[in-house]
Amino acid sequence: MSETLDSFLGGRVKLVQPSEGYRAGIDPIFLAACINPKPQEKILDVGAGVGTASFALVVRCPHAKVTGLEIQADLVELAVTNIKTNQLTDRVEIIKGDLLSPPPVLKPHSFDQVITNPPYYEYSRTQSSPIPGKAQANTETIDLGKWLKCCLKMLKPKGTFTMIHRAERLSEILSHLDSKVGNLIIYPLWAGPRKPARRVIIQGRKNMGGEPRLAFGMMLHGGGEKYTPEAEEILRSAQPLVL
Repeated sequence: MSETLDSFLGGRVKLVQPSEGYRAGIDPIFLAACINPKPQEKILDVGAGVGTASFALVVRCPHAKVTGLEIQADLVELAVTNIKTNQLTDRVEIIKGDLLSPPPVLKPHSFDQVITNPPYYEYSRTQSSPIPGKAQANTETIDLGKWLKCCLKMLKPKGTFTMIHRAERLSEILSHLDSKVGNLIIYPLWAGPRKPARRVIIQGRKNMGGEPRLAFGMMLHGGGEKYTPEAEEILRSAQPLVL
């Protein structure tokens, strides 16, 4: 497998990742940016890939520690390399395992926060990539409802759940979270002026009440392909995103 070494957060994070197959984009960076953990909180990154969200979070929050769960063995191997490259051996751990049957070390109801950037596409509604690793990362091998149920099982009561996903699947996501997660914030990431939001960040607390709230969101592009200054602050300067 050929690999590349890429920089994120203005060079604060270096990632070895496959040159073909799954490659990290901006979504895990935005996911990590909206997490503001307290010291000693246990954080689980479900579907961690090569560790992008985990690294982005701990680089921005020096007191944070993250455990990642990833099913693809080659991505776990690269994540372990990335942990060493970024000198984060005491703050990030990536474990190989299946979300439907997690390793015994991951105890149910034991995490203060769970973050996730699930595969975006339903198997029956998309043409999978011919590259196996990319297909598995981008296309569901378990349905979204089961994915969310397993994520919430790992979370403590009143713990915080945060995910990023395609805006067109928002109603489906909310139906799965209904009565299980409250105080929901829905934060759109607008593609550009007069363009729809393609991604949404969703955050809430397990076993809590409270009606959903639609936030103003952020515009990613001001025109053309150039990021807005607000997006650049997240992507290049490792600034937090306040939902």
